Amino acid sequence: MALSHDPHKRVGELIKHMRYGMLTHKHSEGSLYAHPLTTLNKSLEPDMMLFFFVSKKTELGERLRADGNVNVSYTDPQKDTYVSITGRATISEDMRLKQHLFNALARAWFPGGASDPDLELVQVRIVHAEYWDIKESKTSQLYKLAKAAVTGKQPEIGEHRELEMR
Repeated sequence: MALSHDPHKRVGELIKHMRYGMLTHKHSEGSLYAHPLTTLNKSLEPDMMLFFFVSKKTELGERLRADGNVNVSYTDPQKDTYVSITGRATISEDMRLKQHLFNALARAWFPGGASDPDLELVQVRIVHAEYWDIKESKTSQLYKLAKAAVTGKQPEIGEHRELEMR
């Protein structure tokens, strides 16, 4: 499958095969905490949102209600692809959306299904994204790095984009 030339669509294409994102948020005392979460949606279209299920027992939902500014990072070291997303997290009680996103993997954590009383739906509206998508082989990358070290010019390796998503 060819990747889109539209950088906004590329963000979704790059992360759709990366099952887990590290969601980083600010703790009440100011420290940053990160949690590996399973991304539920397979597309960012049309609303540029990410969805995750979390347990009410973890206090994550409570912390996101206090400060919803988050970062979600994705990495695929095998493909040399990295994505960093900044967004605004909220907790949703939308039962239709929970039912739509609920899957067999979620049942392992929430045996009561989409209406499990422990289940919270986190939605992250993406406001900024940055990605690095390296297509060159490791040999080519090393050559470009060595050449840059000799010439003093920064190497051009892969594609790097920074996007406002509002």
